[in-house]
Amino acid sequence: MKQQESTIEVSVSPIVYLMKNYADYNLWANATLINWLRTKPADILEKEVPSCFNSIKATIVHIWKTQRYWLSVIKRSEPDGFDEFNGMLEDAFKGLVEQSDILADYVKEMTGEAIEESTLVVSPWFQCDFQNFEYIMQVMNHSTYHRGQIITIGRNLGFTDAPMTDYNFYNIHGR
Repeated sequence: MKQQESTIEVSVSPIVYLMKNYADYNLWANATLINWLRTKPADILEKEVPSCFNSIKATIVHIWKTQRYWLSVIKRSEPDGFDEFNGMLEDAFKGLVEQSDILADYVKEMTGEAIEESTLVVSPWFQCDFQNFEYIMQVMNHSTYHRGQIITIGRNLGFTDAPMTDYNFYNIHGR
């Protein structure tokens, strides 16, 4: 993982700056969450709980798969992210952080034109034709949503020391 000081050009449009910064934030927030989870007993992280997904591990895998899917949309490549995951907890941790790094690198390399360009998505569940920055926001918001679920599940399992992963905290302390 290449968590480094953000080097986003200040001459880009505000939406381009935000997307690039938000991709770095997503990497930082996912890495921060995973580093915290690594301090917890693996058996508890795989324990079945009443939630959207049946464990913290399953939620991590879902975030990872969804990020892979939306990256394939933005790249206009074959959809990726729907294969079955049968790996260990540490594999899920590593996969999410590595994929977040790949996503951040890709977004940082996108031109302003590519970020503002529209991409048609036709899937079994929906069809849309939005600008790529909307898909980038979709994946970032999705990851944030599920990080919050993980914190809540952890709280219900007795974890009281969750890290701060808010966007503003990242902008002040995380970069």
